[in-house]
Amino acid sequence: MPLSRDSAMNTANVLSAALPYLQRFVGKTIVVKYGGNAMTDETLKNSFARDMVMLKFVGINPIVVHGGGPQIGDLLTKLNIQSEFVNGMRVTTSETMDVVEMVLGGLVNKSIVNLINQNGGKAIGLTGKDGQLLHARKLHVTKSSPDMLKTEIIDIGHVGEVASINTSVLDMLTNSDFIPVIAPIGVGEDGESYNINADLVAGKVAEVLRAEKLILLTNIAGLMDKEGKVLTGLSTKQVDDLIADGTIYGGMLPKIQCVLDAVHAGVNSAHIIDGRVAHSTLLELFTDEGVGTLITNRRNG
Repeated sequence: MPLSRDSAMNTANVLSAALPYLQRFVGKTIVVKYGGNAMTDETLKNSFARDMVMLKFVGINPIVVHGGGPQIGDLLTKLNIQSEFVNGMRVTTSETMDVVEMVLGGLVNKSIVNLINQNGGKAIGLTGKDGQLLHARKLHVTKSSPDMLKTEIIDIGHVGEVASINTSVLDMLTNSDFIPVIAPIGVGEDGESYNINADLVAGKVAEVLRAEKLILLTNIAGLMDKEGKVLTGLSTKQVDDLIADGTIYGGMLPKIQCVLDAVHAGVNSAHIIDGRVAHSTLLELFTDEGVGTLITNRRNG
């Protein structure tokens, strides 16, 4: 169906407004953590895939890191395997790790790869085991309470953190037509698999590649002040102040910490954006208004 004159003019204006951003980001790497509603809603899934395909076609190099907590939980329930959590992290036995690897490295990873391919791109799925991409070390959780004489160290099984990243695998892919899609499963020195938080993996990938941007898709509109207003642009110093005064707290703290670490390590900017909005990645990258919170190391935010 042909566009009306007004619609065609609007399209031309949008493309023209995006030109300075396209010029600025061409040839740059952008790491996107894909999660939340954007992974479950069909319209949002396809808009995300099209965003990644468009970025690659205009000369920007997207790298996708995905989670899959709800899908893991669903399959564990079907298999009658009980889930236990310590400090918000899933205790991952060998039996649970088999399910985690099956869901993240198989079901979820390949569905994202297929989605991007169906929308005209060329995606390739990886876990941290492929090419020894993600080297992991076991994560130990400490637990303390007022009635305990000393801090208790708890073994939560096959849960790890990133020890190092083999950038040669990602360099090879970003210098080609392929879009890497990474499942956050690392491999330890002992050859064991470790489940790693996807936000942490995305942050570390952005750090070691000195990416232009780290983008986290979430189920919130962005960082908010105490009145519930979205804070659109912040410096790392302002974020530190918001943590200190209790504006940022609870489950958002680990996500913010990985963002701060990435920006301090040389990533130009990090974005916490509303993944419930269609084409949120393009809106954040190519419009003045954006659709979330931009965090940089610059004093002016």
